[in-house]
Amino acid sequence: MKTLYFDCVCGAAGDMIAGALIDAGADFETLRTALGSLQIGGFAVSVERVKKKGIEATQFRVDVDASAPQPHRHLRHVLEIIEGGDLPPCVKDASAETFRRIAACEAEVHGTTVEHVHFHEVGAIDSIVDVIAAHLGLYLLGIERVESSRLPVGFGTVKAAHGVMPVPAPATAKLLAGVPIWGGDLEGEWVTPTGAALIAQLAQAYGPIPPMRIERVGYGSGLREAPDRANVLRVLVGRREDAGACTETVAVLETTIDDMNPELLPVLIQEALKAGAHDAFLTPIVGKKGRAAHMLTVLSPENRAEALVRTVLRNSTTLGVRIRRESRVCLPRDWWPVATPWGEVRVKYGLLDGAASAPAPEFEDCRALAEKAGVTVLDVYQAALAAAIQKKEQTDA
Repeated sequence: MKTLYFDCVCGAAGDMIAGALIDAGADFETLRTALGSLQIGGFAVSVERVKKKGIEATQFRVDVDASAPQPHRHLRHVLEIIEGGDLPPCVKDASAETFRRIAACEAEVHGTTVEHVHFHEVGAIDSIVDVIAAHLGLYLLGIERVESSRLPVGFGTVKAAHGVMPVPAPATAKLLAGVPIWGGDLEGEWVTPTGAALIAQLAQAYGPIPPMRIERVGYGSGLREAPDRANVLRVLVGRREDAGACTETVAVLETTIDDMNPELLPVLIQEALKAGAHDAFLTPIVGKKGRAAHMLTVLSPENRAEALVRTVLRNSTTLGVRIRRESRVCLPRDWWPVATPWGEVRVKYGLLDGAASAPAPEFEDCRALAEKAGVTVLDVYQAALAAAIQKKEQTDA
């Protein structure tokens, strides 16, 4: 499982997260093109290589035209900006979820409704771009799981639109509910509202660096200088190497569909998977009045449930989705590339007590090679499976 670990040694902010993801390999030109499609003018994005206490890092910049209007936006305005961009649907959903989380916390703090919340700092162009860039960076890196260290939020006070606030600011504290934090030894605000919202939304676990094989490391630079350490956020990207099966909580989404063109059902499943579902499948059932129907089941990471509900509602005719939480036990998994007479095929396998088990060739790889070589998918699949079994035996020996 491709895992990303946020090592928040000096806090977290939206631009630091975006910079770290770019530093770890997310393609900046692809990201810049996508951000350029947003229906807001007066800004440009750039990256700069900087050094912080001897550590080279990427600084992600959003340069805003001083003459461009910066209205105090409501949630609906931000959602319109996100929806109008040429972005992958899962990035749109994740970005919208971030701002819904912020709006809900702001509404609770100020005693108003989500619809009436005025975004101040987080409604500015740079904050909107930072959030979208972070989600797009994760998408470009193909991240399947996110974990994080505890967050050093700082201490003291910070100036905000409503005056001088304690650190963490009230809305930031709400966003960090359930997230392990500590004050640290640096005065001031070291976790911004966008940084808090992103980490709280994305991280599925908190603690020290998990067992993993590191493939890439990225450093995202903050704008401030810390007195005795590098003001950077580090990301570690790699494959988990857990010793055995692990238990995790998933959200199970279900809905019954009896009035949708069956040709569109495979599209619905693909959209759910693209939006971050662990799995999605259809079960034929008989509905009310004896009508043939399908029950859609989507297994979602807890932090993707809201976005996946929106994906289902947008891509189907259903008017409602049931949600429940369940525990599941699963093996850590990884991929082996194996050679066949027609080319390379990825093989997925589970890890049980450190040993590989249940190798399964990737079907799409087999199909692509079969079409190119003019052989059957079964030929390629069997060759890949045999190569995987042989590789496993050699590894075990």
